[in-house]
Amino acid sequence: MGDVEKLEKYLAELFEQRGYPGMAVCIRGPEGIVFEKGFGWRSIEHKKGVNGDTVFGIASMSKSMTALACCILQAEGKMSLDDPVVNYFPNFHIPGTADECVTIKMLAMHRTGLPPMEPLEWSIAKNSVERDSEWYREMLRTAPNQMDKIEQIVDYISAGNYEPLGAPGEYMSYSNEGYALLSYIVDQAAGISLEKFLEERVFCPLGMTRTVLDLDCSEAKKLAAGNITSLFERNADGTLVWDDNWSVLPPFRGCACVKSTARDITKYYQMLANGGQWEGRQILPAEAVEQMYGKEFPLRSRPFYCMGLEKWQTGGKMICEHSGGLHGVSTQGGFVEGGYAVAVLCNEGDLGMDAFQWPCYNYILGLPLDTKHFYAMPSGRKFSRPDMLCGDFLSREGLPVHCTVRIEDGELTADYHGKKVRLLYCNDARFAAVEYEHPENRVETLRFYIKNGTAWGVKCGSRIYQRTGTDR
Repeated sequence: MGDVEKLEKYLAELFEQRGYPGMAVCIRGPEGIVFEKGFGWRSIEHKKGVNGDTVFGIASMSKSMTALACCILQAEGKMSLDDPVVNYFPNFHIPGTADECVTIKMLAMHRTGLPPMEPLEWSIAKNSVERDSEWYREMLRTAPNQMDKIEQIVDYISAGNYEPLGAPGEYMSYSNEGYALLSYIVDQAAGISLEKFLEERVFCPLGMTRTVLDLDCSEAKKLAAGNITSLFERNADGTLVWDDNWSVLPPFRGCACVKSTARDITKYYQMLANGGQWEGRQILPAEAVEQMYGKEFPLRSRPFYCMGLEKWQTGGKMICEHSGGLHGVSTQGGFVEGGYAVAVLCNEGDLGMDAFQWPCYNYILGLPLDTKHFYAMPSGRKFSRPDMLCGDFLSREGLPVHCTVRIEDGELTADYHGKKVRLLYCNDARFAAVEYEHPENRVETLRFYIKNGTAWGVKCGSRIYQRTGTDR
C-alpha cells in the first residue's frame, strides 16, 4: 500500500487542474475504508460539498449488476446463460443469423454482432428534459417512435437496417441495446422486476442503503435526503452549466439507471472480489461470481470484457472494472485481486476517469501514483501496410461519428470525432490515437480488423466502427 496523504494530495491537485465541479472517491479493503474523499461541489448554486454518501448516477457501471442478476439466476437453475434470446423475445432477429445462435451470454459480453446503433440516444432525447442542441434536434427528427418500450428496440434490431459485425461470438463491440434486453430477460426469469431483484438480492444484503435502480431519479432523491448531486456539462465555449434533469431512458433500465454513492459501490465491488462474500457471509452463490469474471475468461494486460466487467492484469494482480457516462455522469469503479475496491464518481458528463482511477489502483499496488496502464504502447515502428487502413469508418450511435484514416506526408492520421489525431503504431493492428499537436496526450486506442487486404472495421475504445462506401 502507498502513502494515503500522498494519494489525497495527488488527487486534489489533479482535480483542481481539471476544474471538474464535484467528485467522490472511495477505496475499501479487507480492513475497511482505507481512503474516502469528496472533492468540490454537488450543487454550485447552494455550494453544497461532496462526500462519500453523496448520490451520483453511475450510468453504465449498472451493467455489471444486470449481468450479476443473470449469473445468480443461472446458479439457481432459473435460466441458462446459453438460452437463446428468442426464448424470451420470440420476435428478436439479427439479419443473416440463426435465431438460436444469439444467447443471453453473448448479450452480456457484447458479442452478438450488433454494431453501435441509435436506440439509446433516441430514448434519452424522447423521454428526458434536454437542452436544445444539434444532437437533440437530430434525435427528435430521426427517432421512429417514443423508444420507451423494449418491444420497440426488438423491432428496430429485427428490422435489420444495418450490417452485423460478424457471426455471434466473433467480435466484441459495446451494445447498450443488448443490456436493455437483459433487463427484461431478468424480469421474466426471476418472476419479479430487475429493480426488485437487485434490491432484495444485492443492495439490501450489502447494506447499500443509498443505492437504487430507478428510471427518473425519483426514488434516488427520496433515499438521498438532499445529499444528491446536480448534473453538470460544458458549453461549447467551455463554461460550466448545470441542471437537475436526469436522463430518462425507459427500456435501458439495467443498462444505465442505477444511482449510488462511492461508499456503497465499493461494498459491491469488494463483495465481487471476495467471491460473493460480505463480512464473512456468503450472500451470493460463488458460482454466480465465477460466471461473471472467473477462470473461463483470459487474464492478460489487454482488457477482456467478461460478463459486465472488463478483466485485466497489472502489477501481478487481476483487476475487474467498468466505467459509465451520461448527462452529468462520469464514473469508474472496480476491484483489485486481494479484496480491494475503488469507486470514482464525478458529476460532469463525458469525461474519462482513468486519471483518477489509476492512482487509486497504484496506491493499492504500491506503484508510483502517476503510473499509466495503457495496454498498447507506441513501439516507435511503422506499420507495414498503412494503405490497408485508409478509409472512412462510421458509428451510428447517436449523431453519426466518423473515424476517417489517411496518410499524410508518410504518416497515418485520422479525423476522429471531429478532431485530427496521429496514429502511432503499437502492435498487431493496434494504434494509439494521440492529439496531433500534443502527441503526449492520448485520445483513444484503435484496433483495425483487416480482411482481403482492407480494414473493414476499427474498434475505437470498445465500439467497432464499420467502413463506409465499400463491401467488406
